[in-house]
Amino acid sequence: MSLDKDIKQEIRRTLGLPEKKGKSLQEAYVVEPKAYDLKTDFLSDKVKRARLEVFDTQTQALNRVSAELDTASREGANPISSEFRSLKVDESRCLNESFLKARFFDNIDAPSTQLAMDSLTFMRLERDFGTFDDWQRDFIACALSARGGYVVTGYNLLLKRYMNHVVDGGGENLTVGCYPVIVLDVSEGAYYRDYVSDRRTYVVAMMKELDWDVIEERFKLADRIAKVLS
Repeated sequence: MSLDKDIKQEIRRTLGLPEKKGKSLQEAYVVEPKAYDLKTDFLSDKVKRARLEVFDTQTQALNRVSAELDTASREGANPISSEFRSLKVDESRCLNESFLKARFFDNIDAPSTQLAMDSLTFMRLERDFGTFDDWQRDFIACALSARGGYVVTGYNLLLKRYMNHVVDGGGENLTVGCYPVIVLDVSEGAYYRDYVSDRRTYVVAMMKELDWDVIEERFKLADRIAKVLS
C-alpha cells in the first residue's frame, strides 16, 4: 500500500468517511461525523452533548462549503473580496476544526490505557523533547497559551521531529507539514461550564484519559512517513 493511500485512508477514517474506491477525484465531498459516546467523568453530560453538537455543526458546515465550491465562479476570484476566496478560507477553517475535533475525541476518554516506556510513543517523545516530563510541561504550556483552540503534538515532515503547537480557534497556527498525533481541545466551550477559568485543571484531567493505544498507532504511521521521506 502506498504512503499516499495510507494518509488518505487515515484522514477518511478520522472524519468517519467510507473507504474511497476508484481513481476519480471530485471537488465536492461529503463528511459524515463519527458517532462518539464520551464516558469521561471529568466532563458533565451537558458539556459532552454540547461538544458533540459543535462537532456535528462543523462537519455540516464543511459539507455546505464543499457543495458551494462546486458552483463558485473561478473567473471572479481575487485577493480582496470574492465568493471563491471566502469559500476556500471557510473550507480550511471547517476542515481543520472537524479534523482536530475528531482527533481529540478519538484520543481521549480511555483512563485504563497506560503508556509503556518501551512504546514508540514514549521513545519518540523522549528523543525530541529530552524527557517525557519535558514533553508534558511543554504540552501544558501550549494548552494554556492557545486562544480558544487546541494544543497539538505533531510530527513535522520538514524538520523531521515532533513538536507541540499552539493552535488558536479555527485551526490557526498549525505548522505546514504537521501530522497531528495528540490533540486536546482547549476552547472555552470544552471546559468553562465545568472548570470556569481553571483551564490547567481541565488540561491535566484530560491528559489522564489520553488513549495511548490510539496514539501509538498514530506514532507508528508517522514513523512510516518519516522513513519514506528520509
